[in-house]
Amino acid sequence: MTTTLITGANKSLGHETARRLIEAGHTVWMSARDPERGRRAADALGGRFVQLDVTSDASVARAAETIAAAGGLDVLINNAGVLGPTTPPAELTAEDALGVYDTNVFGIIRMIRAFAPILRRSNAPTIVNVTSGLGSFGAVHDPERVEFGVLAPLYTSSKSAVTMLTVQYARVFPEMRINAADPGYTATDFNGHGGHQTVQEGTDAIVELATRDGEGPTGTYIDRFGVAPF
Repeated sequence: MTTTLITGANKSLGHETARRLIEAGHTVWMSARDPERGRRAADALGGRFVQLDVTSDASVARAAETIAAAGGLDVLINNAGVLGPTTPPAELTAEDALGVYDTNVFGIIRMIRAFAPILRRSNAPTIVNVTSGLGSFGAVHDPERVEFGVLAPLYTSSKSAVTMLTVQYARVFPEMRINAADPGYTATDFNGHGGHQTVQEGTDAIVELATRDGEGPTGTYIDRFGVAPF
């Protein structure tokens, strides 16, 4: 049976990804910073809860120890992310940037460093990094796409970093399948549920990458329609 860990799994895309993977037969560890919310979400779906704050080395290390002791891991889904402050772009500070990058970028680095040794014991080690079309040059320069009209320097640049981290880690760990998924403009808390896609549609690319059983390409960036413009 495939064992999967999802960061930020107590709501929105992470929660729906957990639901779908549990339905597909995965054993799913659902992580959250808040123990009460996390346990409630895991209990509701039949998942396993592990407390995990991706901005804390100690928290990530404890979660890795827990999951390793329970039998290991096959799939890591780095889903946790923050939008950041709603400050006007011209007034953003370096401190604001550190807050966004600590979760969206440094959090992935912490997770991969801690969990790569565990994933290496799997027969089909897989990492899925949840990125965004808002970090794609092709998307933000296309006036026909919703990303064209968004001004959010910190969030968008952090997702560009996530996509490039994906490419680089795929080269560092050629024995793993490491890919990035763009959910698309999905109705979640991030956008006040204003996205045109359902949360199920928003998890299509994530679930696709998480259920390839160690097969297929690595170092790619996809959305629910296939390979996406970088």
